[in-house]
Amino acid sequence: MFGLLAGIASSLWRGISGVAATMPLGIKGIKYFIDSNFREQVTPQPGSVLYSDLGFLAEHSGIYVGDGEISNIEVTDIGEGTVRRCGPADFTSKSILGRKIYVSCNSYGAVGCEVVADKAESHIGDRGFYGLIFENCHDFSRQCVNHSPKGREASRIERLLAQTNLVSDNWERTIKELKVAVKNKLSATKWRLWDWDGSLADNPALEPDWQAQEEHLKNQPLSEEVMAALRAELAECKAYEAELVDEELPAEVRKKLAGYGQLLGGIDTTYEKAKPLLTACAGANFSYHDLKLCRDDIEPLARQLEQNRVIKELVHKMGRAYISEEKKKQARIPKASKSEVHGTHRSDDLARLLPTELVNLEDEALETLFYARFLEQNLMTYELQGVSLTQGEQLELEKKRTGPVVACLDTSGSMSGVPLLKARALLLAVSAILQQEARSLHVVLFGDNGELREYVMHEENSAAGLLHFLRQGFGGGTDFETPLNRACEIIRDAKAYEKADILMISDGDCVLSDDYIEHLQTRKKILDCSIYSVLCHGQRVTDRFSDEVVVL
Repeated sequence: MFGLLAGIASSLWRGISGVAATMPLGIKGIKYFIDSNFREQVTPQPGSVLYSDLGFLAEHSGIYVGDGEISNIEVTDIGEGTVRRCGPADFTSKSILGRKIYVSCNSYGAVGCEVVADKAESHIGDRGFYGLIFENCHDFSRQCVNHSPKGREASRIERLLAQTNLVSDNWERTIKELKVAVKNKLSATKWRLWDWDGSLADNPALEPDWQAQEEHLKNQPLSEEVMAALRAELAECKAYEAELVDEELPAEVRKKLAGYGQLLGGIDTTYEKAKPLLTACAGANFSYHDLKLCRDDIEPLARQLEQNRVIKELVHKMGRAYISEEKKKQARIPKASKSEVHGTHRSDDLARLLPTELVNLEDEALETLFYARFLEQNLMTYELQGVSLTQGEQLELEKKRTGPVVACLDTSGSMSGVPLLKARALLLAVSAILQQEARSLHVVLFGDNGELREYVMHEENSAAGLLHFLRQGFGGGTDFETPLNRACEIIRDAKAYEKADILMISDGDCVLSDDYIEHLQTRKKILDCSIYSVLCHGQRVTDRFSDEVVVL
C-alpha cells in the first residue's frame, strides 16, 4: 500500500513539475537538502514521533519505542492494517525521497515521552481497518501522543486549521493534525533528521536544481487541481521557513528558499486575479509565465468577462452554434418534433381531444359512451405529423450546427482602450468554446489598407498563445475590404474552413462601397457563409453586408 502511495505521489509531482522524480523535488526535496547539509542530526528518544517522506504529499509515521525500533501501522491486507515493531530500514523501505527519518524536536534536540512509547508498544499486534484518509498511521501516532501527560490536546479549531491548504481529497491530510498534536503535547517545534545508518557524511543530499524547478513552476499549465497542490507546497514552505527562523543557515541557501516560497505565492496571487479569465477560457492551459507576460491585460480582461452581461450572453449563443450554420440549417432541416396539425383521426390521445368529444363528459348517459370509445381508441383527436430523429440523426444534426470560424479583429486607432479590451475578452471566450467543441478558429488582425496579421488556433497554439497575439495592433485607419477579402479566401481555399462563417469585431467605423457590398453578397452565396458583426463601441449601425449585428 505504501508503495502504491509513493507511486501515486510520484506521478502527481511529475504531472505538476513535468520532470520525472528521480531526485527529490519541490519543498520536500529542498528540506531534505537543507536538513542533510546544514542542520544537526538527532537520535530519537522513547516516545519521539517519527516520519519518513514516501514521496510528494505522502508520508509514513510511527512512534520510537527504544532500542532502534519503531511501533507503526503496516498494511497487511486490503483495507487492513496491523501495528508492528520494525527497524528504520523497514520503516523507510517504501520511500522515494531518501532513507532518512524525521524526528520530533525542539531547539535543543529530540523530544519524546515514555508514556507515549508505552502506549505505542501496548498496541503492537492490534489489527483493524486501515484507510488512506482516516484510521491511518498518522491517526495511530496522534492517538498515542495524546496520552502524554504533558501539554494539552489540540482543540477542534486547531485540527480544522491543520486540514486547510491541502489538495482536496488527498490521502495524507492527517499528517498536519499529527504535527499539531506533537507541538501541543510534546512541545516539538522542529523536525530534524535521524542519520540512523551513518551514511550522510559519505552521501550528502544533492542540492536541488533551483533554476529547473523555477522554470517548471512558471510554465506549468494552471488548473484548480494544480493550484491546490501548489498551495499545499506554499503552506509547507512557509511552515519550514518559520521553523528555521532562529537557526544558522548560509545566506545564499536561505535566499533561495525564500525565493521558492515567493514564487509559489506569486503564482497563487496571479491565479486568483486571473480566475474569471481562466474560468471563461476553460482548457486554455495558461501558465504563470503566460499570465505574467500579459499582466497588464489580465485584470481588465477578467473584469470584462465577469461583469459584461452582453459578452456572457453572446458567448452562450456561440456555444449553441450562434456562429455556425444555424441560419442555413433552418431552411433544410425539419423540426425534430410532432407539432403540425394535419387533420383528425380516431385514437385514445386525451391530450389531442376534439372539443365535441369532451361534451359527452357533461352528460351522465353519454359519459359511459365516452369511456367505451376511449377503451376502443375510437375518440376523435387531432392528427399531428412531423419528423422524429433517431439518436444518430440527432448527433449528425448537432454536428452540422457547428462549424469553423474566421474572426476579423479591428485594431485601428478608433478601437484603442476599452473597445479593444472588450474585443480581446470576447475572442478569448469564443476561442475556448470552439476549442472544446473541436471547431477551428482563424484570427485576422486588421487595420488600414493591406495591414493584416493572422493566427490559427490548434492544440499547440492554445488560448495562451492567442492572448499574446491579440496584444498586437496597427493603431491607424480602418479598411474592411482587406480583412473581408482575406476571410473569403480562407473559406474558399482551406479545406478545414469550408462553409465557415465570418465574425467581424470592430467599432463599425467604416464605409463600404455599394459595388463592394454587392460583390461580397455574391461571394457569401457562393461560399455558403454568413457574416456576424460585433460592435465594441458606440451605437448599433446599419450595414448591408452583415447577417446580424450585436453591440457589446
